[in-house]
Amino acid sequence: MNDRAPAPGGLALVQALVNTLDIESGADSLDTSEGLARFGLAAGEAEGARELRESLRAVCLAHAGHPAHRKVAPLGELLARAPLRVAVDEGGGAARLVPSTDGTSRASSSASPASPASPVPLAFRIAAAIAESLVEGTWPRLKACEAPTCHWAYYDRSPAGRGRWCSMSVCGARAKMRRYRAK
Repeated sequence: MNDRAPAPGGLALVQALVNTLDIESGADSLDTSEGLARFGLAAGEAEGARELRESLRAVCLAHAGHPAHRKVAPLGELLARAPLRVAVDEGGGAARLVPSTDGTSRASSSASPASPASPVPLAFRIAAAIAESLVEGTWPRLKACEAPTCHWAYYDRSPAGRGRWCSMSVCGARAKMRRYRAK
């Protein structure tokens, strides 16, 4: 539904995960092998990815000033299993947070070992993307459409950061038409 440009940097991964479910039609790309492969997931990891997706959607709704769409696991709890480490470029000295796959915690978003298809579990990659976006100041601009039949994730590039819909021509037009008809 989104006619906006994708989110910058690692937030594109977060946005893509949230947008794997089309609420209006009920189509979930995590139900397909292609949809799972897009995120490097095995079939057994789909349920954990869905739980992570809905927690991310609730946070995106909160960024837009809306209540959660339903009761979800707190995102912080899901990401607590996703350790990060600081990687420093020896040549230039640049530092960044990256997913850590060493140590004792190798749990993915579904609390199972990483699949052979994905050397780095999805929750680890999501945590690194969120950390990167926090540093860049872009995290609060990843929002979810206020339309209850949509809740599609979009990156709000408006100067004031007050975007409300994923698409002005679809969800925005529908909301404005409903308000007009109600008058």
